[in-house]
This record gives sequence, C-alpha cells and structure tokens, in this order.
Amino acid sequence: MILINRNNSPASKAYLKIYWPLAFACILLIANTSCQSQSYPQQSSNLSLDRKAKSDLELFLEAGAEKTLKTSNTTASELINTAQKYLGTPHCMGGTTKKCMDCSGLLVTTFKTHGIYLPHGSEEQARYGKIIYELSQLQRGDLIFFIRSYNTNKFITHSGIYLGNDEFIHASSSQGVTISSVHNSWWNERFIFGTRIF
Repeated sequence: MILINRNNSPASKAYLKIYWPLAFACILLIANTSCQSQSYPQQSSNLSLDRKAKSDLELFLEAGAEKTLKTSNTTASELINTAQKYLGTPHCMGGTTKKCMDCSGLLVTTFKTHGIYLPHGSEEQARYGKIIYELSQLQRGDLIFFIRSYNTNKFITHSGIYLGNDEFIHASSSQGVTISSVHNSWWNERFIFGTRIF
C-alpha cells in the first residue's frame, strides 16, 4: 500500500511525481486483466438455436469450457475400440459398469480404462476439449453432445463418442450402448457441439 505524505516538502512532491504514475499504471493493468474473458469459437450460423438455447449456451461457456484433458499417448482408435466393447450394455442412470451404464458413464469407464479422468455428467464432460460446432467438421474420437434429450433443468443432457462416417456410440435410454447416426432427425435437432480432445 502506498502512503501519501500530506506535507508539501520537496521530498514529498518528488515521491508523488515518481511513484503515482507507476501506481496508476498498475491499477489500469489489473482492471484490464480482470475484465478480459475467455475467447471461444463463434457459434456456427448453421446451428439453429432458439433464444433460450442460445442463452443457455452463453451461460455454459461463461462458466468455463475448452479445458485440457490429459490423454497421454492414447489414440482415438484405442478409445473407440474400448467403447465398442460395451455395445449392448443395458442403460441405467449413474451406471459405469458392464452391468448397466448411462451415456456419461460410458465415457467415464472408457476413458478410465486408459488412465484418463473424465467427470461423470455430460454437462461437465462438455467442458473438456476444443469446441466444434459443425457436425461436418467432427473427426473420429471427438466427443459429441446434445441438449433436451430428457426433461431436466440441465443444459447438456447427452454425450457420446464420434466414430466417423456420421455415426456415434452412446448409451441410449431405450437401447443401451448402441451406435446411432448423427443424421437421425431426433439426434440431429438436439446436437449442440462436439469437442476435440486429441
């Protein structure tokens, strides 16, 4: 803290002349840094969102996104091969085993097999990796996220792993772990973005 000597001595005036501009510059620097926000990719003009979805997306991004996930030497193909071992596993909320699992549980278990920590919950999983808004830009091994797949106050409600060729693997509430097309109208209209972790 800078203490200002209130007398009018030459020493006091010299002190203010030297240090006050420095203190002012520091204050401006701190204020500018605190006002800067994280820059995220612009939403695609092809992504049709209603007003609430756009607002929810903005709130989601403001809360933090594009975190780095340490994948070590794991490849997208290795991850996909592991996920496919769970095909046919029944669905259950909160499940992470061969007995039953939910969509985010499939990702948790698949990543854990390779020593990679991913949180349980689609909305938290969506905070990792570079955001990709265009379905056409997704690559094999990208994570894929959807909104409004069931009735909840959560924004992002479903997750899967993109396989390439317009398909993704996920745990469906009706079919268990299965492979679906991103062009299926039900999934296509609920797609929000993908994330690239490799």
